[in-house]
Amino acid sequence: MEIRRYEKSDLEKITMIFQNTVHKVNIKDYTQEQVDAWAPDFIDKEKWNKTLSEHHTFVAVKNDAVIGFGDIDDSGYLDRLYVHHDYLRQGVATMICNKLESMIDDRCRPGNRDPRINNRNAIL
Repeated sequence: MEIRRYEKSDLEKITMIFQNTVHKVNIKDYTQEQVDAWAPDFIDKEKWNKTLSEHHTFVAVKNDAVIGFGDIDDSGYLDRLYVHHDYLRQGVATMICNKLESMIDDRCRPGNRDPRINNRNAIL
């Protein structure tokens, strides 16, 4: 398995993983209405590409297939972390998360943050 940076050509596979994961895995913990609102049939792919490109975004690839992805912003906010349902409990999310965490600087790490700043860098 390889963890690499997001490329725009990954977008279709990433959005499919997102929708399938929410509807096949997360349905166990949420109502149908909730998962439909969370992962609707229509995804604004331009908006997704914009945020995925602005954030530190990585994809997990196995045998030339995208099997997971995640993104984190410069403040350390972990926005998305999803793994294809066929690859759950195989360490994919851990590997992606480790890579994402390596991208944020020390001031964003727990214990180093200004306590007045929440996860979106707003002064409370």
